[in-house]
Parts: sequence; C-alpha cells; structure tokens
Amino acid sequence: MGNQEHSTQIQELEKTIRILRRKLERSEKERGQIEADVATKESLLKNVIHELQTSKQTLEAQSQDLQNALEKMQMMQLQLIQSEKMSALGQTTSGIAHEINNPISFIHGNLAPLAASIQDLFQLIRLYHRYFPSPPAEIGMKRERIDIAFLEYDIPRMLQSMATGTRRIRDIVLALRNFSRLGEVGYKAVDLHEGIDNTLMILQQKMAEIQVVKHYGELPLVTCVAGDLNQVFMNILNNAVDAIAKKIAHQIEPLPNSGMISIRTEYQPNEQIVISITDNGIGIPSNMIDKVFDPFFTTKEIGKGTGLGLAIARQIVMEKHRGSLEVYSKVEQGTEFLIRLPLQH
Repeated sequence: MGNQEHSTQIQELEKTIRILRRKLERSEKERGQIEADVATKESLLKNVIHELQTSKQTLEAQSQDLQNALEKMQMMQLQLIQSEKMSALGQTTSGIAHEINNPISFIHGNLAPLAASIQDLFQLIRLYHRYFPSPPAEIGMKRERIDIAFLEYDIPRMLQSMATGTRRIRDIVLALRNFSRLGEVGYKAVDLHEGIDNTLMILQQKMAEIQVVKHYGELPLVTCVAGDLNQVFMNILNNAVDAIAKKIAHQIEPLPNSGMISIRTEYQPNEQIVISITDNGIGIPSNMIDKVFDPFFTTKEIGKGTGLGLAIARQIVMEKHRGSLEVYSKVEQGTEFLIRLPLQH
C-alpha cells in the first residue's frame, strides 16, 4: 500500500505539473497576444499622435495663412483708402486752384499798375500844392484831415503787403497741386525736396510755433510715385507736430519756440536716398515702439487718430518703392523716422 500510495501521489503531482505547464503556456500565449495588442495599440497611438501633430501643423499653417490674408486685406483696404483720399484731395485742390488762381492772378496783376497810378496821383497833388500853395479853406481842411503825407507813406506799403499776400496764396495753391500730383500716374523722376517743402507749406499754419531745421543734401531726381511719398511726409510730419504739442501741453512753463523738427536728406554711394525726420516731442514708450506701424494702432486720444497714417506710410515706402521705414524714439526726448529709398524703383 505504501508504494501504491506513493505512486498515486507522483501521478497527481505530474498531473498538477502538466496542468500548470498548460496554464503557463496559455499565460505565455496570452502575454504574447497582449504584447502584440499593446504593440498594435502603441503603433496606432503613434499614428494618431502623428496625425494630430500633422493636423496641428496644418491648422497652424492655415491660421497663419488666414492671418496673412487678413493683413493683406487690411493693407489693400489701406491702399484703397489712400487712393480715395489722394483722389479726393487732388480733385478738391484742382477745383480750389481753378477757382482761386483766376481772381488772385487778376488782383496780383493789377497791383503794379495800381501802384503806378497812385504814384501819378500823388505827383499831381504835389504839383498842385506847389503851384497853388494857398487853396480855398475847404480844400485845406480836407487835405489836413486826410493827411496826404501819411497816405503817400502808407499806401505803397499796403500795396506791397497785398502783393505779398497774393503771392503767398498762389504759392499755397501751387503747393496743394504739387502735393496731390493730380494727373500724374505711375513712377516718375521727381525732386523729393520739393515734395517736403510743399508738405511743410501745407502744414505751416499748424507749425507756426515749431522751428523747422533743414539739412538738405545734394539729391538726384528719384523715381517714385510723388503723390504717395508726399502722403508719407505728411503723415510723419503731422505726427511730429502732434507729439510736440502734447509735450508742450505737459510742461508747466513751456518755452517759446521749444518745439523743433529736423529734416535731413542724404544721397549715399549705393544709390540710396536717406531721409531723416526728427522731432523733440513726447516720444514713444518702448512697449509700443513695435506697434506703431500696425494698422489701427494709435497712441492718440479717441477721435484724434485712426491709426492708419504710419501703416499707410510703411506700405507706400516698403511695397510701392521697395524701401524701408524705421523708427527710433525715447520718451520725453523725441522720435526719428528714417526713410530709405532706392534711387530707381
């Protein structure tokens, strides 16, 4: 019985071992299947992650494309606004020039003959007084009352002042016509100094208390769209005037003629024109300096600025003329705008 019982135990142990071996084999098989499933899922997960990354990159690219398209549309809008403004300005100034030039030319042309005629009358009065020194009392009283000597001194000066005024009006009208360059289409060789001077003349009333210092170099004619560049000068100079006015307004006791704008031009050997417009205004904070050319960005009060001026200026300089427009500024010290233009477009 002992041996038989021992043999039975061995058989049961062998059976148990076989069962455990089969279970181990199944476990190994299941583990292999699980590992294969995990590998498959990892591969799928990697594919999903890759697809998500690709989709993210695609969305980012599409977003950038949309942003570029939006900026392009904004610049096209700015260009359209610019064209409409310049067209309206050109038509207005043309009408003003036509309506004003004729009567002003008539007045100005008659001032010299009028002055000569008045001198003839004064000579006649002097001759009359020489040969008739004792006129009737009524004539003597009238002569004393109107003070012939004073009129003979004052009337030529009034006529000279009128002649100066009419010349001034004609110069302003000419500046307006030259500024808008009505009728001129495309790129032409022009004198940039003339455009700057015309712009200054238009802004003269606004710049009455600002000193303008010019350092003009010897510039050749520059191939450009003159009316557009005049708009660049206008936008920059207008901002300079506003910056100076804001600084003066903050001063407790502003000094007379404390505002100053310096304009410097230079022709460089690499056939490049450099124009620097510097003011001693309030300046631009460092956290805003990178935004000044953004469309619709402005540091002015609501209702006093659209934020389009410098964006238009940059678009004209960079896209239309293949130049560059840079800005440098320090708070309470002033701002410099640096325009670089190729001699030939």
